[in-house]
Amino acid sequence: MTRFLSALPADLAGKRALVRVDYNVPLDAGQVADATRIEASLPTLRWLLRRDARPVLLSHLGRPGGRPDPGLSLSPVASALAGLLGTEVRFFAPCDGEGAVRASRALKPGQVLLAENTRFLPGETANDAALARRLARLGDLFVNDAFGTLHRAHASTTGVPALLRPAAAGLLVERELKTLSALAQPRRPFVVAFGGAKIGDKIELLRRFAERADLILVGGALANTFLRAQGVETGASLVEESALDIARSILSAGGDRIRLPTDAMVLVRADGEGKRAESVRSVGVDAIRPGMTALDIGPESRVRYAEALRGCAAFFWNGPMGLFEDPRFAAGTFALAEAGAAATAEGAFTVIGGGDSAAAVRRADLSDRVSHICTGGGAALEYLSSGRLPGLDALIERRRS
Repeated sequence: MTRFLSALPADLAGKRALVRVDYNVPLDAGQVADATRIEASLPTLRWLLRRDARPVLLSHLGRPGGRPDPGLSLSPVASALAGLLGTEVRFFAPCDGEGAVRASRALKPGQVLLAENTRFLPGETANDAALARRLARLGDLFVNDAFGTLHRAHASTTGVPALLRPAAAGLLVERELKTLSALAQPRRPFVVAFGGAKIGDKIELLRRFAERADLILVGGALANTFLRAQGVETGASLVEESALDIARSILSAGGDRIRLPTDAMVLVRADGEGKRAESVRSVGVDAIRPGMTALDIGPESRVRYAEALRGCAAFFWNGPMGLFEDPRFAAGTFALAEAGAAATAEGAFTVIGGGDSAAAVRRADLSDRVSHICTGGGAALEYLSSGRLPGLDALIERRRS
């Protein structure tokens, strides 16, 4: 059983709480462009500060490849966190040296220390035991509140909790697990929507939901692979050729519960007089020809998918319906977001599985009109597929030892 904050000792005064957070946020001109993940960590930090603990925070940002990259420094995050938390946030680099240890010990009540990007160190993603020991020196106890990284067996997520006691999950992780666990026995009708590009990332979950869900709506490049598996011409569309047999087996298991697009928004490229012309049109999926690239579900499919959500009791969505970053191919994704919000208003329990689908819901300004938005798409998919996460297993194991 996972240990949560409520199970920590009552007296935390003066204790250095080493907290793994997920501050992998977008930066723009040296400023935090989206503070959603920072805001999600505030309840746990406030909980610790109210008990006079001294929070020391670890996080990664981007993929610097195990070496310092000024463009991926967490320094701007420290400023954003201070403004949101309303307290002094000190910043220190690097995160694993004697200086960081001294800075953690020098923290005064009410102060927070944010250490530099853990992925500036080559041992982080390799779960290096020596690095885990150095990081563990920053705290007297450990809290993992970085749900979006729980599926990674890294030094700061699985190595450190093996060295510090007590080790617990934060309020964000507790909330995410409770929400996702509710989908194990969902209210019915239960509708699931999958988009994005690759089946490989979603194989086990697709197989599980093919048996568990009442209806599965498929969009994005994922739909192209399923259509090709049925023998449909997909033109120049992105198709995961190596996954065609898998797609056929999922279609066979899901039967008529799996809905594929009946039309698509396609990009048509034509060469003429030394120039390449592009046009966008809506076509039935049976009318896709060479030179056409399907990049969104079409208007008929948007209506069908929205109707499928009417009257549902639970809805889970992971992956966009198209290339929504391009306004020409955003309508399908935003239509599904609107349908999800409408279902929520009618009483459905709606969960957005992180990643691009979460970004689309926020861009459509619908964040407060769905039941829950996961802070980590990869972690959510792995937990729903297997019920386990390496970072979570580390906390459970530490409790047993």
